[in-house]
Amino acid sequence: MSSQEYDQVITDIKDYVFHYDITSCKAWNNARIALLDAIGCAIETVSKSEDCKRMFGPIVPGSTIPNGFRLPGTSYILDPLKGSFDMGTAIRYLDHNDAIAGADWGHPSDNLGAILAVSDWLCRSSEAGVIMHTGPPLTLKTILVALIKAYEIQGCMLLRNAFNAYGLDHVILVKLASTAIISWLLGLTEDQTMAAISQVWMDGHALRVYRQKGNTISRKGWAAGDACMKATQLALLTRAGQQGSPTPLTMPRWGFYANCFGDSHFDLPKKYTSWVIENVIFKIMPVEGHGISSVEAAMIHLKTLQARNLRAEIDISRIIIRTNAATDMIINKTGPLTNAADRDHCLQYLVALTFLKGALPEAADFLSSSVWSSSSSMDNLREKIEIFVDKQLTEDYMDLDVRSIAAGMTVHLADGRQLGEVLIQFPVGHGKNFKTQDVVREKIHKNMGLMFSQDEIDTILSMVEDKTNEEKTVSEFLDLLVREGSLSSKL
Repeated sequence: MSSQEYDQVITDIKDYVFHYDITSCKAWNNARIALLDAIGCAIETVSKSEDCKRMFGPIVPGSTIPNGFRLPGTSYILDPLKGSFDMGTAIRYLDHNDAIAGADWGHPSDNLGAILAVSDWLCRSSEAGVIMHTGPPLTLKTILVALIKAYEIQGCMLLRNAFNAYGLDHVILVKLASTAIISWLLGLTEDQTMAAISQVWMDGHALRVYRQKGNTISRKGWAAGDACMKATQLALLTRAGQQGSPTPLTMPRWGFYANCFGDSHFDLPKKYTSWVIENVIFKIMPVEGHGISSVEAAMIHLKTLQARNLRAEIDISRIIIRTNAATDMIINKTGPLTNAADRDHCLQYLVALTFLKGALPEAADFLSSSVWSSSSSMDNLREKIEIFVDKQLTEDYMDLDVRSIAAGMTVHLADGRQLGEVLIQFPVGHGKNFKTQDVVREKIHKNMGLMFSQDEIDTILSMVEDKTNEEKTVSEFLDLLVREGSLSSKL
C-alpha cells in the first residue's frame, strides 16, 4: 500500500468508527426502537410481498451454509453476502423503514442488512470454532453501536451533498456506511478499514434512473440490499489482503470528485456524533417519505368532506399542494403509472388514494392487482392535483434546526367553496411530533403480529428493550425470529 495519506473524508470516518463513544441516552433509546422497527419492516415484507420473497434464499437452491445468517421470518440459512442482500431488501422493499432528509434522502436502517447478516454469521462461526473472531463482542450492544454509527455516517453525508444532482442513487451511502461498520465488526485494523472505505469510492455506483418517472421499477426496493451485499464483499476482500488507494476522492482527473461529483468536494456540516439516530424520521405508512405530510393533510380534509356528506370523486374540483423542492423532484408524477414502485413514489397517487379509500395507504394499494391501480376515479382525481414548490418550506426542509418535511393542502370544491389550507410540518414519525414514539411502537406490534404470537412478540421486544440483555449475542436474538418452512426462491 502507498505511504501516501488517505483522503481526509476516509480518515474521519475511520476515526469515528473506532474511537467515538456514544453517551446520548436519546441515541440509545432511538437505536432500540429503530432496530425493532427495521425487524418489523422485514417481517412485513416476508409476510406480504410475493415479488420480494422470490428473491430470497441461497443462490443455489437447496444449499445450506454452515453457521450462516438466519433470515428473520424464514428458515433460510445464508452466506454473509446473500444474507446482506436479503436482509437489506426485506427491510427496505415496502418503503416502510425509517428515513433522514437533507440535500439527498436516505433510509439508514438499510445498513442493518449488512450489520445483522455479518454479525450473525461471525457469531455462529466463532461459537462453532470455525473462526477466531478478533472484532468487538457480537452482542446486542455491539449491534446498537453499529446501528448508531452507520446511521450517522450515511445521514451526515447526505445533509449537504446531493448525489441525486449527479444522477447517483442515495444507496451509495449505504455502501459507504456499511463497509466502514462491517470492517470494524470483522476485526479489521484501522488501516484496513480505510482501505475498504477507499474501495467504495472506486466502485461503480447505482444510478437513480430506477426511481425516476418513465423508468421506475422494483429495483428501488432491492437497491439497498445490493449496496449491503457490496459493502460486505468489499470488507471481506480487504480482510483477504486486497489493498486500498489513498486518494480515490481527490485524485485529479481519475477520482470520484472529478468524475462523479462535478469536481466539487463534500460539504460536511456536522461532526460525526449520534445526531442522525436522534433525529431519524420513522415512517408509519409504506409510502415515499416526502408524501407523508400530504397524506396527513388529506386525512384532515377528508373528515371535513365526510362531515358535509361530500364525496371526493364528485365534489372536489382542484387540490393545491405547496411543498418543498425535494418532494417536487422525487414524487411529482403525472401520466400513467406502470407498477407498484411507480405508484408508491407518486404524490398524486398517494393523495388521491387517501381521499378515495378514506384511510391511510397500505402496501397492497400499490399493486397492479389493487382496485385503485385501474380506477377511473383515481385517474380523474390525480389530474386535479397541482403541486407547487414553496421557497420557505424548502428552506425549512434544509435547515438543520427546523428539519420540517412540510406540505400545505388546499381543496377547492365543485360548488365554488374552498377548504382552507391544512399545513403539516412535522408529520407523525418525525422526532418533533409528540405522537411518534407511541405510533411507531404500534407499528412494530402490528408488523410483528403478522408472524408471531403476543408472547413471542413480548420476548422479542424485551430482548432489545431490556438493558440487562445487552450482552446477549446477536444469534440469540435472531433465533427468536426464525420461522420454519420453505419459501419459493426463483433465483
